[in-house]
Amino acid sequence: MTPINFKSLSSKSSSLFTASRSIRYGVDRLFAIATWAAIFIALIVLASLLIDVAVDGIPRLNWEFLTSFPSRRPEDAGILSALVGSLWLLGLVIAIGFPVGVGAGIFLEEFANRSWVTKVLEINISNLAGVPSIIYGLLGLQLFVRVLQPITGGRTLLSGGLTLSLLVLPIIIVATRESLRAVPNSLREAGFALGITQWQVLWGLVLPQALPGILTGTILAISRAIGETASLITIGALTFIAFLPPLSIAGLRTPFTALPIQTFNWVSRPQAGFQINAAAAIVILMTILLLMNATAILLRNRFYKSNQ
Repeated sequence: MTPINFKSLSSKSSSLFTASRSIRYGVDRLFAIATWAAIFIALIVLASLLIDVAVDGIPRLNWEFLTSFPSRRPEDAGILSALVGSLWLLGLVIAIGFPVGVGAGIFLEEFANRSWVTKVLEINISNLAGVPSIIYGLLGLQLFVRVLQPITGGRTLLSGGLTLSLLVLPIIIVATRESLRAVPNSLREAGFALGITQWQVLWGLVLPQALPGILTGTILAISRAIGETASLITIGALTFIAFLPPLSIAGLRTPFTALPIQTFNWVSRPQAGFQINAAAAIVILMTILLLMNATAILLRNRFYKSNQ
């Protein structure tokens, strides 16, 4: 048996690999510089867009703009019908998407048996969370506007709310399941050791711990729905409405518009006055989104402190 010459092996390996700490550190610095440069460029572009919109839109904001209906004359046009339509859609998405999404997430995570059916559902839900919004618009057009037209009334607020609820449903389900998974299993086992039921463990122990994450994910998902345009255009949201839906069940079956639709209509017009109106509508929409995101942060912090 021939002995192994370790010296020759070490010399060959050293010839193939030359340790250079300075080169590795240099590459790390270059990567860090490139990363910060990309972030800085993105922030500059975002800041320039926000400043441009704010400079054009904030001087146009006044009480008359908020309380006036759209008009053919840009100086007389307002966003009242679009703002009320967005608030209606917001309420419908909360009333439909929140309980259904949270309930589905709780069932899949806490009660469903681990079978191939649940695995298929989980895969499809995760995939649906990344589907473009226009696909949901096509689904809502066929299902809610045409098939369920005797119930929804066609191109109405109810159809828009149901379509946007479908849009945010996978996101709420995923957020709910991830929040429930973050709760330690030892908390569940402690509840079972005391002899309480699975529902009591969920309601009294698990859900309070998971609620901050559930609310945060839900509000962020609803914020996405409020800014959607493609799905509402697909189901036939109007661009000019000079009336408000009645505050009743009958209001669900009335035509509607929304802030993204109104903004899209004004941006497509060549007059400079409508461009300024679109910038003002964008400021209003951004304010609503920032308020919703701030609400999510406040609720998360409040529930986190209460659970400590």
